[in-house]
Amino acid sequence: MKIFDILHETYTALKANKVRSGLTMLGIVIGISSVISMVSIGQGAQSSIQSSIQSIGSNLILVMPGAQRGPGVQVSTGRGSAKSLTEADAVAISTELPLVKAVAPELSGRYQVTSKGKNTNTSVIGTNSAYTSVRNVEIDEGSFITEQNLKNLSKVAVLGPTVRDDIFGVGGDAIGQSIRIKNIEFKVIGTTKTKGGSGFSNQDDTIFIPLTSAQKFLAGDTYVSTISVQASSDQVMTDLQTSITDLLLKRHKISDPLSADFSTFNQADIVATASTVTSTFTLLLGAVAGISLLVGGIGIMNMMLTTVTERTREIGLRKAIGARKRDINTQFLTEAIMLTFIGGFIGIVLGWLVAFALTYFNILQTTLSITSIMLAFGVSTLIGIVFGYYPAKRASNMNPIEALRYE
Repeated sequence: MKIFDILHETYTALKANKVRSGLTMLGIVIGISSVISMVSIGQGAQSSIQSSIQSIGSNLILVMPGAQRGPGVQVSTGRGSAKSLTEADAVAISTELPLVKAVAPELSGRYQVTSKGKNTNTSVIGTNSAYTSVRNVEIDEGSFITEQNLKNLSKVAVLGPTVRDDIFGVGGDAIGQSIRIKNIEFKVIGTTKTKGGSGFSNQDDTIFIPLTSAQKFLAGDTYVSTISVQASSDQVMTDLQTSITDLLLKRHKISDPLSADFSTFNQADIVATASTVTSTFTLLLGAVAGISLLVGGIGIMNMMLTTVTERTREIGLRKAIGARKRDINTQFLTEAIMLTFIGGFIGIVLGWLVAFALTYFNILQTTLSITSIMLAFGVSTLIGIVFGYYPAKRASNMNPIEALRYE
């Protein structure tokens, strides 16, 4: 049979049962669109998390307090809750390690902030002038904390755009205004540019004050909650992380690294871990959606078996006038593939529209890749071949005499 004849016969057969063909394709449409939309959601989540991690700084190593252990400590205080890091540790890292570009010690906490009858509960970070470089923070208006502010214990503050909008109204003029943190008055000297972020850090909803002021007026202690270290390049991050660990173990007089009262996190390691988690999440979403594709394939096999039964006399007549097994097999296999081909195309369009709508209406961040589209389209075609093969084989193996006698 010629290709044109096969396609014509396929079109005629599918058109003869429009409703049944449409319902059969619906399973493939739903399956393909589900796979594409679910995978795009997973990939979007992965991109969003990676961007959020990258936004907290470049070539970044975080040093955080660890769980307190040792003689006399019966219960761990929990990772990150110990008061084991000091500003002196940050100075030592900055001055003694040559691979360091900048160091920004931080003391963070959440406080109620008020001004002119308005209030908000937000994160307050005490830090130094290097913070803008280490954490990629840009000033929108005014200025950031200076070394002079640190020396003078200045009560000055730099607001993130979310805090500014909450207290002074959207786009309000905050420079020169006063706010109260823990009933202590601070003067606003600057605001930062919108940066966003979630999970690890949202610097739009943050107030920055001098580290010394945070230690004296808010915490009443000299410890720091985090030391952010910027490496001179991404190639030296692993070596620098090891050097920081060795230096702090020596300073804290700890001989066993397993008993360290601090932890170091390499930004690249954080990104890799997050990518692994989100990749697994994406795979799970794709697998769940793929079940509907399997159901759609079973629906195609069911329809083709019904079609073979209904067209038994036609098959017998074709064989009686000279049609070969290969011709009958090709005919029914083409019908199954055409069903999945059309359903796959519609499913791809629908999946793209769903992913686009989720992003457009800011419901979820999605990322649509050509690879996922090609994979879904290839799978739909494969399903047509796999689930259409048995009905086609059954049709081609019919005895022409018995087929003509079938009623």
